[in-house]
Amino acid sequence: MPTTIAVLSQKGGTGKTTTVRTLTDAFRRAGLSVLAVDLDPQANLSDYFGLDPELTPTIADVLAGNATIRQADHGGIVPAAIGLAEAELTLAGKLGRELTLRRALAALADQYELILIDCPPALGLLTVNALVAADQAVISAEAQYFSLQGVQQAVEMVDLARETLNPRLELLAILANIADLRTRHSREAIALLRGHFGDRVLATAIRQSIAYAESAERGVSILDHRPALGADYLAVAGELLERLGLAQARQRLGALGSQAAP
Repeated sequence: MPTTIAVLSQKGGTGKTTTVRTLTDAFRRAGLSVLAVDLDPQANLSDYFGLDPELTPTIADVLAGNATIRQADHGGIVPAAIGLAEAELTLAGKLGRELTLRRALAALADQYELILIDCPPALGLLTVNALVAADQAVISAEAQYFSLQGVQQAVEMVDLARETLNPRLELLAILANIADLRTRHSREAIALLRGHFGDRVLATAIRQSIAYAESAERGVSILDHRPALGADYLAVAGELLERLGLAQARQRLGALGSQAAP
């Protein structure tokens, strides 16, 4: 059975999609079979992977019952499209609507070791579907003072999903993202997150850089576009693999990390 990880944030602009894109790449380089699911109607993850925006079927077709997850799996990526917003509205009227994605992903139980879900930047029905389908949750938080409240809301939603819908769900990590470590503000914001959430916050913070936007525009992983900057994500991937108990994959990743200087 694969381990399914929902990557979420309370708002946009926290580096969430870049996190899913880069972790997918890092985990694959560590020798794991990984499926990336774009559950955001903006479809930024699909674009980041360089997929044709007209590609079908998409996750919207899966949630609407018009396609299977296997049919929507395009080389290890299940894309999104603007129609996903409509699919969310359709889901709202269905019995057992929170279980739709979980039931769909069950068909891939023998095909992947990890499944990463890029949630929309809102705590709505699509995110609930992701949390019900997931074993673990990762919260992406911008390294800014006002992010604390948003992280708290996301943590509360993970807790609520576990208590009411998915008892196996755990909070894997909180990631401090888009951090300008040259500024006192970012450093203090990260310290505040760690003071409030303890070791749930990863030791590695992702440095702010225009290179991420450049890599997204080109549809190229930051690990190839700017390997030195990608060292941040290799370190994050290593921390997550350790928390998941995937020691061999972490060792393989370590060889990659030694080639990228921060």
